[in-house]
Amino acid sequence: MQGFHFATAAQILCELGAANRLGSLCRDRGARSVLLVTDPGIVRLGMLDAIGSSFAEAGVALAIFDEVVADPPEAVVLAAVASARALAADLVIGFGGGSSMDVAKLVAFLAHPGCSQELSDIHGLGNARGARLPLIQVPTTAGTGSEVTTVAIVTTGATTKTGIGSPILLPDLAILDAELTFGLPGPVTAATGIDAMVHAIEAYTSRIRKNPLSDMLAKEALRLLAANLERVMANGQDPEARQAMLLGACLAGQAFANAPVAAVHALAYPLGGHLHVPHGLSNALVLPHVLRFNAPAALAHYAQLAPLLLGGRLLAGSDERRVGQFIDELADLSSRCGLPTRLRDVGATSELLPRLAADAMQQQRLLVNNPRPLEETDALAIYRSAY
Repeated sequence: MQGFHFATAAQILCELGAANRLGSLCRDRGARSVLLVTDPGIVRLGMLDAIGSSFAEAGVALAIFDEVVADPPEAVVLAAVASARALAADLVIGFGGGSSMDVAKLVAFLAHPGCSQELSDIHGLGNARGARLPLIQVPTTAGTGSEVTTVAIVTTGATTKTGIGSPILLPDLAILDAELTFGLPGPVTAATGIDAMVHAIEAYTSRIRKNPLSDMLAKEALRLLAANLERVMANGQDPEARQAMLLGACLAGQAFANAPVAAVHALAYPLGGHLHVPHGLSNALVLPHVLRFNAPAALAHYAQLAPLLLGGRLLAGSDERRVGQFIDELADLSSRCGLPTRLRDVGATSELLPRLAADAMQQQRLLVNNPRPLEETDALAIYRSAY
């Protein structure tokens, strides 16, 4: 066994209704003034009403920054940092999808009174150093796993996504409360669920830092997600299935935080930048095409994952046959869940494909993890297959 390093959130609370105790959980950590980072939709849906009451009961001051948008630009991060500083916040909460949690990570670091670094100083991996404010993450979708990862994604310039990664961004507490996901629309449930599956699959085949702990987490994540995604699509109020989806997404997040994702994500990012396609859907659109490209190098690993996805429906036969069924099932899953399955269905043109391929090649921090080397011509061929 090769040596490896594994890091994750200090604590995870997996419990229906746990978010309603946020006020007392913050008070127990010594907080007196808390900034909650979220998006306008969360506020509009009234999801913070009961949570706000818990802060009043706990005697903890709560301010809400609700300006997060999908693929948040640096200006949003800086505005949230300014809010935390003006409040003299002593704890930060990320509440929402991956974008809100990613912004919260950066706020907790940059708003710490002792921080001397600027946002531009910490782009890339390992550049954020020092202390941060206490951080609690509360996902409202079962997908990104951002509540237990070391990376935050921001949009720099017009279309480019940049990753900021450091162990300092791991939270003190991640709260998995499926009650927060009951109202998720079907397309969001499907796209975020497939996103979590991608995290598990790519962690299991990550070329550089794959390890026994990430493997174990990835396999259990895929099992939970595969067993429950269509169940929650049929009944979004199923608490057991919703909680299983949240746990599966969290386990997948723990896996890929330590065995990083690869070409599926690298090719998905330009779709968000150019076409403003939500991240989970971007992954779903390119997933089967990247897997077919990777299959010659990752055949054994995909064959090991196939029973977790297909269960008793997996046909007997060679690894090649099992992997073919595995990939076909993932392609069919998007269609069964009502998601678009072609790039042209989300506004892509054939003329855009070379630009997407060129932009994907800028994601070298991800492509180095891919089980099969991928060049720009390969990326273009994958986009054409997905088109």
